[in-house]
Amino acid sequence: MDHERLVRLLAERSTRRGRFTLASGRESTLYVDCRLTTMSPDGLSLIGPLGLRTIREAGWDAQSVGGLTLGADPVAYAISYASALDRPSVRAFTVRKEAKQHGTGKVIEGPFQVGDRVVVVEDVITTGGSAQRAAEAVRAAGGTVIGVLAVCDREEGGRETLERDGLVVRALTRLSEIVGMLPPAVE
Repeated sequence: MDHERLVRLLAERSTRRGRFTLASGRESTLYVDCRLTTMSPDGLSLIGPLGLRTIREAGWDAQSVGGLTLGADPVAYAISYASALDRPSVRAFTVRKEAKQHGTGKVIEGPFQVGDRVVVVEDVITTGGSAQRAAEAVRAAGGTVIGVLAVCDREEGGRETLERDGLVVRALTRLSEIVGMLPPAVE
């Protein structure tokens, strides 16, 4: 039920037809802006428990969750909040795109700790590049990446790329599910 509600929200709110250049540089006739769902109250209230349940069903004993800012941020925060209501709790963190040029110069912000078992989260996986960058930052900071969780897998090879890197990937939804809920394209 919650899965279907999330797919419906992503179809209604976050997915558009047209001509788009994705963050990966690829061209697409579909754009999924998950932030329109992940930053909304009803989206957050679905993603947190679904994400937490998926992490636990995968057997990932995560101490923290996070990924590359900005897409991963609301996903990590929703999962962390859900874990406060259904312990054990999981801390959330953010991976900056580049180190701060002032203060501590951190790349990872938040309560991440050296030695953490981490699930890297992502809003949309296309090529897997953002999740790879986040995983590299986590490893460089002394964490262990135990899995990758995405809100949406665009089914364009990103999952396979991450799996070739030895990462186990789970997705709350797939683009093919979302497309199945879109109105027909107007020619």
